[in-house]
Amino acid sequence: MGRKRLITDSYPAVKRREGPAGHSKGELAPELGEEPQPLSVDEAELELLRQFDLAWQYGPCTGITRLQRWYRAEQMGLEPPPEVRQVLQTHPGDPRFQCSLWHLYPL
Repeated sequence: MGRKRLITDSYPAVKRREGPAGHSKGELAPELGEEPQPLSVDEAELELLRQFDLAWQYGPCTGITRLQRWYRAEQMGLEPPPEVRQVLQTHPGDPRFQCSLWHLYPL
């Protein structure tokens, strides 16, 4: 009686090549000579507001504006970031700033 056959016996053994040092599979290599661009003021402010939308400790954000959510969190003693209120008050009519991430989704 011989050795019991395994399913892996029917496939050839393949040895993986090691890549260059410091390079892992699935990682995109940066373009040569290209520096990451710093965020503009608007982009940085919008990122701050997105983080506020994703912070569940201030309550749900669907169906109300970001400023309404900020005031509600303040009334509940949740201490929302004052920077968020400042950004919202500097862009009072701009829906990019006033509406949450999910304002386009129906309730």
